[in-house]
This record gives sequence, structure tokens and C-alpha cells, in this order.
Amino acid sequence: MASEQRATELVLRRPDDWHLHLRDGRMLERVLPATARQFARAIVMPNLRPPITTVEAAIAYRERIKSALPAEMNFTPLMTAYLTDSISPHELEHGYQEGVFTAAKLYPANATTNSAAGVSDLSQITAVLERMQAIDMPLLIHGEVTDSDVDVFDREAVFIERHLIPLRRRFPELRVVLEHITTSEAVEYVGDAADPRLAATITPHHLHINRNAMFIGGLRSDFYCLPVVKREQHRQALRKAATSGMSCFFLGTDSAPHPRSGKETSCGCAGIYNAPVALESYATVFEQEGALEKFEAFASLNGPRFYGLAVNSEVITLERRIQQVPRQLGGNNVDPSDELVPFHAGEELGWALKTED
Repeated sequence: MASEQRATELVLRRPDDWHLHLRDGRMLERVLPATARQFARAIVMPNLRPPITTVEAAIAYRERIKSALPAEMNFTPLMTAYLTDSISPHELEHGYQEGVFTAAKLYPANATTNSAAGVSDLSQITAVLERMQAIDMPLLIHGEVTDSDVDVFDREAVFIERHLIPLRRRFPELRVVLEHITTSEAVEYVGDAADPRLAATITPHHLHINRNAMFIGGLRSDFYCLPVVKREQHRQALRKAATSGMSCFFLGTDSAPHPRSGKETSCGCAGIYNAPVALESYATVFEQEGALEKFEAFASLNGPRFYGLAVNSEVITLERRIQQVPRQLGGNNVDPSDELVPFHAGEELGWALKTED
């Protein structure tokens, strides 16, 4: 079904979010409805404390998500395994064959939030990667090196050159998603490969802001994420990739909620909470780039096809209507220090998700 642009509405197949952080406990309950109101499915990140490294833990987490879902909402969490130096290939295969694990996530150790237990060296998981290639289990990669001598703004490009290219030479049949890409180097590597086993997700915030956003009027921790936003030339490359219509690029919000107390501290947490207005944020970019007719492919079609899943049969509608994004999101019995600051806080967006009356 092609997306339909009319004077006042944009109709498209219900999309999925192919990179999402839902957290756990009370935070899970707070943020899940924002995703479920618009997305049918989501790849749920496993970087909890402790991380999701077993089938049993993934099943338990999936049940907690389902229990937190409001009764009137229809949403399917797709679980992932957190790769460690010692994770068992047999555990991964068991979870994948049983339909518990949709993919496995590679965090280089200490690359981002709750990644201390991640992989210290790719040589440690050779047997895991061999098994994943054999069973066609997708590998999702946070593509950054963590070496102290590599500039934080260069860590994605260095990871591609130093690790990803050799990895794909060793495992040419491995299905790989380079997640939340931030650089022109990543765009070129994925786009030029023309390989149906290689894809990349792109977040809304990396399409809207460059690294200056973190320093306008002071230190803006709300715009700090990992991988960190880059120069304007990289933002423009990402916008061109997302709106290109190429099937290797698709939607992954990397929505990552942290309370204000976690963002505004001596060592602020990395992550941007964009779920409340994710689709509207993406639609704004596609309209600015004159590519609304390609939005459905990016949001609703390319991801399912890469993962070998059916495209959703439901449709959603975005209506051309000004909405004011709240400056913070609290709720009943929420201390001000625990408020969430959404992406686009205090801004106006020209699209809004249409809800049934």
C-alpha cells in the first residue's frame, strides 16, 4: 500500500520501531503507551540491569512489557539478546528458534548506557557469530569504538573501518543492522554495499540536530545521546539517506528515556526520549526534503522486509495540524526531578497523529 498524501492527511501502513529502549518497572509503564499508540511492533533493547542474556530473562521481560500495556492498545515487543564475551551460541539459537529472540545486540563494552557487560573484543564471540550466520539471526550493532585515543566524534567511522568491514568479510552471510547511524561514512558504507543482508536504522534526532545543539545557550544535556550527534555535513547525509527510498535504511527511534535527575547531573546520561512525537518528527523531515511519498517505505515497509516479517495490515493517519510539544512530561505522583523531557520540547510540529474519536 503506497502512502497517500492529501491536502490535510498522510495515510500509511502502521509502522514499527526497529530500535527502542523501554527500560523496566515504573519507567516502562510511563513510556510504553507513547510507543504503542503509533507503532505495531518494536525491537526492544536488552541493556537492562542485569542485561537480557538468557531466553528465560527475555520471556520474563516480554511478559512485563505486555503487563504494562494498556488494555486498549495493540503492540508486540520483539526481544533481543545482549551479547557478552561468554554468552552461549546454544542459548541464542534456542531463543531464536523458539521465537523469543528476534535478534542479538552487540554493544562494545562501555560504549553507551548499561554496556559495561558488553563485548570486549569481537574475537571473543567468533562461535556466536558463526552460529548466528548459520541460522540467519540478525546482528544489531552499536557501531562505535571505545578507545580513549579516538575522538568521540570519530568513533563510528573508526568502528566501520577497523571492525565492521573485517567482520563482514569473515561472515559474509551474516545479517547485520548498523544501528542509529550518525555519519556520512556509515551512509556510504551501507548504501554502497547494495547487500540485502546489510541495513541501517536512523533516528529522528540525528535528522534534526547537529552537534551545535548541545551547546546553544549553555550545555544542553537533553540533546546528549550516544552515538553523539555530529557535524552538519553528516546530518545532511543522513537526511538524504532516509528520504532516498533505498530499502537498506529504515526507522529506528533509539528513544531512550532518562528522568531529568539523570540528564542534569555531573555525569549526564546519554539518550533522547523521542517516542511521544516520533512519527511527527520524521514526517517533518520528509516534508522538508520534499519526499513525503517515500515516508511509508522508510517507516513501514523496509524494516519488516529486512527482518522477514509481514508488513502490518493496519493503517494510521497523520493530519496536518499544529501541535505544541510539552516542555516536560510528568504525571501523577512524579517528582519534578523525575520528569521526562521529550525531543522537540517547547517546539511546534506541523503534523499530529490522528486518533479515533
